[in-house]
Amino acid sequence: MRPQSNFERYQRDAMRIALSHYVTIGMSAALGLLLISGSIHLLLGPFAAAAASVGVVVCIPPDQPAPKRGKFWQLLPAFVIGLPLFYAVQVLHAAPILLGLLLVPASFLAFLAGGWGNRGLPISVSVMFAMVFSMAVPDHTNSATNLATCLYFTLGAVSYLIWATLANAALNARYRVQMLADTLFALAKLMRSQAQQFTPAMEAEKTRRAPLIGTLLQQQAALADQLQAARNILLESPSTTRRQQLADMLMGVLDMRDHMLVCNLDLDTLKHHPGHEPVLRALRDILQALAQEIDALADALLRGRTPVLFASHRPQLESLQWGHDGAVPADCTAPAILAMGMSSRIGHLNDDSLRLLALARGEVAPNVGLVRTTWQLFVSPTVWSWEPFYALWRWNAPPLRHAIRAALAIGTAYAVSLALPWGSHDYWILVTIVVVLRGSLAQTLERRNSRAFGTLIGCVLAALLLYAHITPLLVLLMATLAQALAHAFAIRKYLVTAIAATVLGLLQVQMLNAGPSPVFDVVERMLDTLIGVTIAWAFSYVLPSWERGQIAALVKRALTAQSRHAREALGLWQLQAVDNAPELQWRLARREAFDSLSALVQATQRSLSEPRAVRPPLAPLGRLLALSYQLLAQLTTVKTMLLQQRGRLTPHEVDRPLQQAAHAIEAALDTHAAPLQTAQAVTTALEWSVLGDPFDGDLSPWLLRRLHLAESIALELRSHADQVVRELAAANTTKHP
Repeated sequence: MRPQSNFERYQRDAMRIALSHYVTIGMSAALGLLLISGSIHLLLGPFAAAAASVGVVVCIPPDQPAPKRGKFWQLLPAFVIGLPLFYAVQVLHAAPILLGLLLVPASFLAFLAGGWGNRGLPISVSVMFAMVFSMAVPDHTNSATNLATCLYFTLGAVSYLIWATLANAALNARYRVQMLADTLFALAKLMRSQAQQFTPAMEAEKTRRAPLIGTLLQQQAALADQLQAARNILLESPSTTRRQQLADMLMGVLDMRDHMLVCNLDLDTLKHHPGHEPVLRALRDILQALAQEIDALADALLRGRTPVLFASHRPQLESLQWGHDGAVPADCTAPAILAMGMSSRIGHLNDDSLRLLALARGEVAPNVGLVRTTWQLFVSPTVWSWEPFYALWRWNAPPLRHAIRAALAIGTAYAVSLALPWGSHDYWILVTIVVVLRGSLAQTLERRNSRAFGTLIGCVLAALLLYAHITPLLVLLMATLAQALAHAFAIRKYLVTAIAATVLGLLQVQMLNAGPSPVFDVVERMLDTLIGVTIAWAFSYVLPSWERGQIAALVKRALTAQSRHAREALGLWQLQAVDNAPELQWRLARREAFDSLSALVQATQRSLSEPRAVRPPLAPLGRLLALSYQLLAQLTTVKTMLLQQRGRLTPHEVDRPLQQAAHAIEAALDTHAAPLQTAQAVTTALEWSVLGDPFDGDLSPWLLRRLHLAESIALELRSHADQVVRELAAANTTKHP
């Protein structure tokens, strides 16, 4: 493939954004708002449409691409909790003190929804929107009018619940393709970073490239999160041939992730051995070419086109020169064997890529048995449960501290808004705090900056539109577009959301309220936003939930997951038959291992924005994460050997080493046992000199060496985990003597 020009890259990136699932859901939400508010405006008048639009806006935050099953129930809590609070604010609208006494405890309860994790955050935002936007509705002292306003709110909310459920079902096929494409893009990105690892040592030193381990860890975590989001949609009810093809492609991505993970094995040894620079460069080029082909496959899926065939890289791999003289060494020296092993792993990536292409083109049948037996186990639950809240009632629980922090911030902001000389739109400060204040300092700082700059830009754009005296129809269309952008980029690029939300808010004020001039609205909006972000920033340091507070639990979770994965990966069942039950158990263990590491990587990354005095021990954490992925790679290699070479291995030869290694790794990673003092690997190490050709000889020595390396890594991993826990405990002791 020829290299792309800058213009072609910009055009490609713009097309990927336009065809993405987050833009699709944004357009769906905006269209629902337009249809519902427009219809009610024609039937019941502008005030009814304004109140109904609040009901729609309250239900929009949790509306994300989701499985068809349970979609309605995913959205329902926002309406059920938001309606009584909306009505209460209407009743207390003329009593500022009583309204403030309602806002503070209600905000505490709303932010407690963070106990549901990532699913709970949109519910918190929706509930707060119900109260804050109720303050924007014109003041009414008549109880009958208040009841009518709530009926309009209910009409808009219920209409949107129905719209979102039907739209999600109608777009389900499109979401499946988009989620798979996003996963392939994440895979290709990781593949490019992995390719850079193959840069020869001398060349890397000359270019002074920064270490890639941090980038690789972040991309591994991002891929793990993207895979789970894709599983939830792609593995739901794979009842048609097309669904099975897409689901099987997703399972293929999981296998490719494993093959990429094992590409790091022995790489440092090979990089520092003279004479293999040409091999490393060739392997790097092949990996980069595979990444480009995966990108092209994802682009074709997004555009609804048949993917273009690409050639196998097997001939290039087979033509690599392993020795100094261009031939395979007769004695199969260790570096040559390592290079051949590396080539074999990349060959698996090549084969998996070709199978993905064949599945996308419909040229091979999907593995229906595997897809149908795994879909229920890998889809996240959709039911709401009270169980997560049982563990919140302890002082160091992050969701509880964040709820208290948010309630105090809302109370302070409301008091400030009452004291301001203008005070005509006191809810703008509260909206800013709702969307800026987050559970971690890193997320709050990111949103603070985006909100401030986005509001400034949005005010300028809104002022230009208002001064242009555009027609009401055009104002409505611009507001719809702003709603689409605000919802689409709320997670991906909050700066875009801040700009669009500002434009939307000012246009709605102009359409629905007769009052201050547009110029004053713009200036007031900017001042209120600056006040709001300042309060949110200040309160992010109140009862802070520093990341180090959860690191110990995340480390324990990671060790437990690694131990379970080792037990499943070293099972002897692989020498007999690939049965569904043990294969599923291994896949579940593998998922938990990657998910636990993803959570630890993200917490470590967020801690970099915190004050140095409260950061967790970053050096041992970084080493722990690197060793965790190395252990996964070693065990994946062993499992691959057992699966692919079981005809050359007999149970009595490998049964004892496998059991010993599994027990040794479990003992090393046992979080209930005392910290390790000194320990040694059980399996005897073998020198490279005694290892034969793994492609045409006895595979047992290679298996024994992999088992020994896995045991050694597990021991070192536990050592760094103990160091992290000790340093965290020492820091807590210093803080609370």
